[in-house]
Amino acid sequence: MPIGFYNLPKAVNETVKKYEPHTEDYKKLMQNYEELYDSFVDIPMYINGKAYRTDHTQRITPPHDHQHPIGRYHKANDYHVDLAIQSALVAKSDWEQLSFERRAAIFLRAAELIAGPYRYKINAATMLGQSKNIHQAEIDACCELVDFLRFNVMYMQQIYQQQPESSSQIWNRLEYRALEGFIYAATPFNFTAIAANLPLCCAMMGNTVIWKPSDHQVYSANIVMEILKEAGMPDGVINMVYGDAEMITDRILVHPEFAGLHFTGSTKVFKELWKKIGANIFSYKNYPRIVGETGGKDFILAHRSCDINVLVSNIIRGGYEFQGQKCSASSRVYIPKSIWATVKPLLIEEIQTLKVGSPDNADNFMTAVIHQKAFDRITNYIEQAKEHSAIDVLTGGNYDSSKGYFIEPVLLETKDPNYISMHEEIFGPIVTVYVYEDDQWDSTLSLVDQTSTYALTGSIIANSPFAIEEATQALTHSAGNLYINDKPTGAVVGQQPFGGGRASGTNDKAGSMLNLLRWVSPRTIKEVQLPTKDYRYK
Repeated sequence: MPIGFYNLPKAVNETVKKYEPHTEDYKKLMQNYEELYDSFVDIPMYINGKAYRTDHTQRITPPHDHQHPIGRYHKANDYHVDLAIQSALVAKSDWEQLSFERRAAIFLRAAELIAGPYRYKINAATMLGQSKNIHQAEIDACCELVDFLRFNVMYMQQIYQQQPESSSQIWNRLEYRALEGFIYAATPFNFTAIAANLPLCCAMMGNTVIWKPSDHQVYSANIVMEILKEAGMPDGVINMVYGDAEMITDRILVHPEFAGLHFTGSTKVFKELWKKIGANIFSYKNYPRIVGETGGKDFILAHRSCDINVLVSNIIRGGYEFQGQKCSASSRVYIPKSIWATVKPLLIEEIQTLKVGSPDNADNFMTAVIHQKAFDRITNYIEQAKEHSAIDVLTGGNYDSSKGYFIEPVLLETKDPNYISMHEEIFGPIVTVYVYEDDQWDSTLSLVDQTSTYALTGSIIANSPFAIEEATQALTHSAGNLYINDKPTGAVVGQQPFGGGRASGTNDKAGSMLNLLRWVSPRTIKEVQLPTKDYRYK
């Protein structure tokens, strides 16, 4: 047990490296990329610290080079899922009773391993497995994951320090217990950091976890497990399985010790999971915690007072970074008619400068979308737009999947504010602009709020303080993360806690104390110094 009250290292955001060509950082990163590209890794499941392999495997190829195998992973059957549950439950007692500083030390060491000796490897793995360009991989796989680890440790300590008032006769204490049972973390392909944070923030609070990463993020998830082992994570705390998502999930959700779901993915899947949990509610020992961050149909709303260059740059950065495969991507844009004639040619010209290709070329702003199914879905939206009378395809519209799943950045202009690309999440490099009359500002605010079922992120681009104030108030429930004169992407841990409401999730704010509080079950302890010895009131 601790014999002191310990001060943690101050949490600071990891500095993003620039990777300018010919620098040592760039050379080391590309050396790791080439080594991984030229090798083949056999990725097992990790259950109770042991590697498990099966006869049922799936090949891993880069989305930008889908005929080139870089590895394979082994898929679970019922036995492996049951074993993972058992391992999590067996490991739980020792892990949740481990002192705060010992748990903190593991996560802080993992942060330093990522920021240091594993930096280039985890970035390169994310570039290969998820087709992120160099800059996007650095922000995600290294910096954001490091930030999650450092800041969550700090938030963990701050939570434990929150204690009730006591008196000279009564000592009141508040314990922040881990949940009773195990946590299921089902994570997405698009962010290495988010995929790792979902199981790790639960484990940080004393829980044990079954982690099912997306089939299209297994490659970098394997590096995370390698880092955790070196950092000293005990066996059974994080158990990672892959394969049939429905089979794994159904097996987990019927177990009476299921204590919580930490999810990032599609709205439809999250609702189905919630429904299944509800159907099993009489089987559980406790009411499970359900935390989910799902889709987005994120907006940029421009006012006539805006800076044109600010608007153009943030439409491009917000809409086309990582091929639009962000739940926060700015896919619908509202621009007043009075500035559209100026914005339109400049926006088209800038979009046409974006280079598309393999992430091993630092000049490529965009790479490939994640897989064939995504490619087919996105290109179907493009073909629909080409045929629709309300749509002008201003630039883009070409695509090619012969080597990689490459799609040019697409800019659409719609005469119909309720066109499909204004309210459905596409998760690809398609941005749709609706031009509104300047005197319809008020009704446009209502349009932005009511067009989509989502409420994740949004941006207001304006210089008028009155317009900014009016839009901020009108769009109160339209976005969980609202940005002013910035793109609606790129939330930084410790600065902009992330999450939205409506169909976008439970808004439990990843990267903040709010999320960690969902993974504890407080216990109040009252200790009386001079207990009463007579029931009579005197």
